[in-house]
Amino acid sequence: MSQAEATSLESAGASEVPAARWTKPPLGPHTLLILFVLANLILCALPLVPQLFLHGKGKDYPLWYQVGHQVLTGGDLYPKTGQTFAFLYPPFAAVLLAPFSLFGRAFSIFCIDLVNVASWFAAAKLSDRLADGAGRKAWWVIALPSVISLPFIWDMYDLGQPNLMLLAMVLAGLTLLRDGREWSAGAMFALAAALKAFPIAIFPYLIWRRRWRAAIGMAVMTAVFLLLVPAPLRGFERNLAEVKTWAGGMIFSASEKGFGQRPEQNWGWKNNSVVAVVHRYVRPINAEAEKPEAKPLYVNVLDLTYNQANLVLAVVVGLVGLGFVASLPPQKRRTPGSDAAEYALLIALMTVASPLARAYYFVWLLFPFTLLVYRATADPDARMRRVLTWALAASIGLFTAGVAIASPHILPALGNMFWATAILIGALVWLMRHSMLPSSSARAMADQRP
Repeated sequence: MSQAEATSLESAGASEVPAARWTKPPLGPHTLLILFVLANLILCALPLVPQLFLHGKGKDYPLWYQVGHQVLTGGDLYPKTGQTFAFLYPPFAAVLLAPFSLFGRAFSIFCIDLVNVASWFAAAKLSDRLADGAGRKAWWVIALPSVISLPFIWDMYDLGQPNLMLLAMVLAGLTLLRDGREWSAGAMFALAAALKAFPIAIFPYLIWRRRWRAAIGMAVMTAVFLLLVPAPLRGFERNLAEVKTWAGGMIFSASEKGFGQRPEQNWGWKNNSVVAVVHRYVRPINAEAEKPEAKPLYVNVLDLTYNQANLVLAVVVGLVGLGFVASLPPQKRRTPGSDAAEYALLIALMTVASPLARAYYFVWLLFPFTLLVYRATADPDARMRRVLTWALAASIGLFTAGVAIASPHILPALGNMFWATAILIGALVWLMRHSMLPSSSARAMADQRP
């Protein structure tokens, strides 16, 4: 089948493609909703039951309650210069936690649970929409991306981390961007970036794609969220000082020992970002340094200094960035299918580009998994289905192979999650290039324009 024919079938809608056959849902027409509710009852109980009936829930939940309480009582969010931050987020995030702390710790956990439930639902729905999921699909095809991502989703509830919420915000922004509502899209991207800094990486993409209104909206609204929204509760001058303190301790803090406020965690095996993986490969870094009692683990193939490693990192990041922009379809050759792959590629790159990418960060792959599962089961081109199926299997296998409870954590130190994501990135690039209009069709369409 030619590329033009595949594109024609794709534009006709997934309902005309028989690749993903409908199977009878085991629990009736509401099977997906029932499974979603059951999963959330279990996941919400993870933090709530220990708080209500045992000795209290640990992880990040006590910190979120304490920070919200600090906002309500007018306390300081960050210690004085030179001391380690307990709270690693900007004051805007602290202000949003304040209502959760009004009625005790259990209420705070319950509210965060509800946020996670809503975030998962929204992220799954938006992933389906962005993946051009129109047409009838088997129930298991819809459920499979969440099943694949379930270990990362589990972490959201167990740890109380906001990454699933951030994904829902970014996907909402991409949906608005696709629909031409650029100001609203920029505001959604700004909301995510003002809560946790790494989504700011979407800004250069907006500039490159010349989505000027979205870029301006993101820049303006980020400043509004960071500088103005907390002011009624914190005071303008105090909030400005706290933003400077946070930025100095988190964004503008990097050295050979590490970056941010957890230097002992930055270079270890738990971090699968491109920053950490490159440094572990080219510098003699003990990947088990977070636990001094563990046997040292080194995976480096070179013996460079910190500054030399940063040069290597700059080259790697530059090549990846150039490869990304070079692979993007020209405006006249874009299709809904290529846009979906482009957005999924952007999400995957942002995940590993964050300086700190622990396991729960990879919940962002819910959307790339959704797109690849849909196309692997329903694409009209058998070769496309075969390639994407093998790519998914290889990526999932690599993610799973790195699971280790005890030392040594060799595969995670080598960056198994990074390389698993790299496989997805390669598949998405291939999918994007095969989904765009052929140059002859693009020229013909251009010639027909008045």
